[in-house]
Amino acid sequence: MARLLGSLLLMATAGTFVAGAAPAPEAETAGPLGEVVPAPASVEPGGSPYRITRATRIRVDDSRAVRRIGEYVADVLRPSTGYPLPVTSHGKGGIQLRLAKGPFGAEGYRLDSGAKGVTITAAQPAGLFHGVQTLRQLLPAAVEKDSVQPGPWLVAGGTIEDTPRYGWRGAMLDVSRHFFTVDQVKRYVDQLALYKVNKLHLHLSDDQGWRIAIDSWPRLTTYGGSTQVGGGPGGYYTKADYQEIVRYASSRYLEVVPEIDMPGHTNAALASYADLNCDGVAPPLYTGTEVGFSSLCVGKEITYDFVDDVIRELAALTPGRYLHIGGDEAHSTSHEDYVKFMDRVQPVVAKYGKTVVGWHQLTGATPAKGAVAQYWGLDDTSAEEKEQVAAAARNGTGIVLSPADRIYLDMKYTADTPLGLDWAGLVEVKRSYDWDPGTYLPGVPASAVRGVEAPMWTETLTKSDDLEYMAFPRLAGAAELGWSPAATHDWDAYKVRLAAQGPRWEALGIDYYRSPQVPWPTR
Repeated sequence: MARLLGSLLLMATAGTFVAGAAPAPEAETAGPLGEVVPAPASVEPGGSPYRITRATRIRVDDSRAVRRIGEYVADVLRPSTGYPLPVTSHGKGGIQLRLAKGPFGAEGYRLDSGAKGVTITAAQPAGLFHGVQTLRQLLPAAVEKDSVQPGPWLVAGGTIEDTPRYGWRGAMLDVSRHFFTVDQVKRYVDQLALYKVNKLHLHLSDDQGWRIAIDSWPRLTTYGGSTQVGGGPGGYYTKADYQEIVRYASSRYLEVVPEIDMPGHTNAALASYADLNCDGVAPPLYTGTEVGFSSLCVGKEITYDFVDDVIRELAALTPGRYLHIGGDEAHSTSHEDYVKFMDRVQPVVAKYGKTVVGWHQLTGATPAKGAVAQYWGLDDTSAEEKEQVAAAARNGTGIVLSPADRIYLDMKYTADTPLGLDWAGLVEVKRSYDWDPGTYLPGVPASAVRGVEAPMWTETLTKSDDLEYMAFPRLAGAAELGWSPAATHDWDAYKVRLAAQGPRWEALGIDYYRSPQVPWPTR
C-alpha cells in the first residue's frame, strides 16, 4: 500500500493521470493534484477540471464558521480573478464548503473536483480551512497576486482525501531577541496557514526583552521591553495586541502557545525588578547574544509570586490549551534548584487551566502529568541526554520534535548565507526535510510523538523579509513532516513539488532561498 501511494504521488507530480482516466483537453493546463505541499494522504486524479468563471459562486453551510471560511476563500480569489464570487448558502455547483460526518478527524477533509464544481467536505471547520489551502495550490500561482490576472482558473479533476499525521504542527517565532509588530506576526501567520501549520509558539521573554504586558509587574515591558539585540528600541505587546494576534491566528486555525522562558533566559525580568535577584541588585539591560548567564532566584518566595502573577495573567489571555515555561540553558541554576523550581512552577500552570510545555531539559526534572517536552537537540546529542527524553516519553510525557540541525529555521543554509547562525551546523533544504519524526529519537514510542515544530530565533533577523528568506523553503518541509503520511516521504518527489511552490511565493511577495538542491522553474 505504501509503495502504491508513493507511486501515485510521483505520477501525479509528473502530471500523469492514473487509474485509466484520460484527461480532458483542458486538463493539460490545470495544476496536477500531486503538486500539493504537504503531500495529501490519498490522491486520485481523473476527470475534467473545474473552471472558475465570473458565474462561480462560493456555496456554504448555514454555520457562521463555514461562512467565514467562504468569505476567506472569496478574499483570496477575488483580487486575481476579478470575479465577484458571492458567498451564498443556496444552489449547487461552484465552490462548495460543507460540514458532514465522516472519517476526517478534527482537521482532515475531502476535496472533490469535476466539471461542475469543487466540493470540500470536513467534519470540523479546521478541516475545511485546510482543504481551502489545498484548493489554492491546485490553482495557478498567479491566483495569489493582488491584481487581476488573465487566468484561466482551472482546478484539476479528481479527489483528495487527507488527514494529518500529527496533531502538533508548529512554528515558533522569537519576538524577544528582535521585536516584531502585530502586523508582522499576522503576515507570518498567513504564511504558516498556507501549509496547514496549526500552532504558533511565541517566545515572549528572554534576556534581551520582555514582550507581553503584565499589569501586576508593569516594568517588565516599560523597562525590560525597551531594548533588543544590538540595542534597538525593542517593543512589547499590550494585552489588546496579544489578544489580536490570538484572534487572528485562530481565524487561520492556529493555536497560540505563549512562552515565558524560566528560570534562565530571564535578564530582562531581573533588570526590571531587583527583588527577583538573589542579591537584590538589578543587572543592566542586555543586548548581546550569549546565553546561560541569568537565573531567577529559586530560594526567594517573591520569585513564585512573580511566576504566579505572570502565568495567571497570560493564561487569562490565552484560549489555547498550552503554556510554555521554557527551561532550557539554565546554566546558572544548579540541578537541585532547577528541579525545585520546576516542581513549584508546573502546578501553577495547571492551576490556571493550561498544560505545561517545556524545552526538553524539563525531562531532567519531573515533568508534570500530561506535560509536553520540546526536543531541540542535534543528531549527535549524547545518547545519555536522548535517553533522558526517551525515558520521560515512555512515562507519559509527550514529545514535540524540533531538532536544531534539522528544522531550526534560523540556521544558515550554507556558509555564505548572509543571515542566521551556524552553531547547530549548516542546514540545506534536503537535510531539513530528510528525516522521520516517528523514528528520530531512539527509545521514544511513536505514540509519544505529538508532532514537529520549526523554531525561528531572531538574533540576526530584524524584518519580515529576513524571516521569510530563512523560513522558505524549509518551512514547507517541516509542515510536510508534520502533516503527511510517512509513506509519502521521498526527497526526489518532494523537491519537484517544492519547486512548484516557488512561483506561488513570488506571487505572494515572499523572498525565498533558491536552493540549488531544488529544480526551481526557470524564469
